[in-house]
Amino acid sequence: MRVAHLTYDMRIGGTEKVIANIIESCANSTCTHQILCLEQPLGPFGTELKKHGIDIFEWNRKPSFDVSLILKLRKHIKQHDIDILHCHQYTPWSYGALACIGLATKVIFTEHGRFYPDSSSSKRRFINPLLNFFTSAVTAISSATKHALVDFEYLPQKDILVIYNGIKPLRYEPVDKDNMEQLREHHNIGQNTLTLGTVARLDPIKNHSLMIDATAQLIKKGFDLHLIIVGDGEMRHSLEQQIEELDISKYVTLTGYKTHPKNYLQLFDVFLLTSFSEGTSMTLLEALSLAIPTIVTDVGGNPEIIDNNKHGLVINNDDLNGLTKAIQTLSDANTRERMSSAAKEHFDSYFTDSVMVENYMKLYIALKP
Repeated sequence: MRVAHLTYDMRIGGTEKVIANIIESCANSTCTHQILCLEQPLGPFGTELKKHGIDIFEWNRKPSFDVSLILKLRKHIKQHDIDILHCHQYTPWSYGALACIGLATKVIFTEHGRFYPDSSSSKRRFINPLLNFFTSAVTAISSATKHALVDFEYLPQKDILVIYNGIKPLRYEPVDKDNMEQLREHHNIGQNTLTLGTVARLDPIKNHSLMIDATAQLIKKGFDLHLIIVGDGEMRHSLEQQIEELDISKYVTLTGYKTHPKNYLQLFDVFLLTSFSEGTSMTLLEALSLAIPTIVTDVGGNPEIIDNNKHGLVINNDDLNGLTKAIQTLSDANTRERMSSAAKEHFDSYFTDSVMVENYMKLYIALKP
């Protein structure tokens, strides 16, 4: 079975990680996979997959709607005899569905998340049912994402299947303890300091400023804590300014982008995800796999992943008071230990890469022409 994954590019993000996980987990199956990118440059995830022999094809999509790209995709799909075209996100779906009209190739559309605030257009009210007619399956990475497709994209609820994201579980290695101690020393973090952290691009939608404000409030109250933010992006300068204005530079670390952030994750006593909007956060799943208690906002797929007061705490969106109270709650070691065990068990049952890939493989097999 020949499967092609159609996406924007293979830079760094949850969608790209899902594609990589599907391909890597299917290495010994009867499927062959390739990746089709609408845009350039390819990105680090794609470069890594290429090194391992995965075929990746790139185009340079023109501004607005590029009709010529539909023809290029159609030619490629026919030449490579693609059985399944798995389109990741809305724009790739619109190109992929149109490119496959009249072909035996089956089209899958996966919505990986919605942007805050969500919106739609009257144009999509007419276009999307047409695209859906030429699509064999639609999947969403959470129930919240599924409902957004119904409310904002006018797709029938009965046609949408929920398949949660899954990842390879991160594991502690003997060498990790030494690495963690080096990081503690490097960032002047005490052994008894409550370490808060997140791993996410520095984008307005992630609302890092909320966790910085909460840290400042708790420092003033005398709490011994340190906030680590792993990632880079357009908000870096403004976040640095905020940290300086609040005079908490020695309590907050901005690491920049890290290719392999596991050592930082393992430092965290509590993982924070304060986004305005989320689908299924891959770094949240990584935190669960390491049995780290979490605090998340009540948006998107977050409350589907985190059962409040069981695997972590769920707060209202953009709620500074709620976040500071939640951090105070998890400053208690016994509470963290209770949630830690539940988090790991929950991850193993629902959010491993093997569970996700099994669900997609069932779909591929059911649709194979």
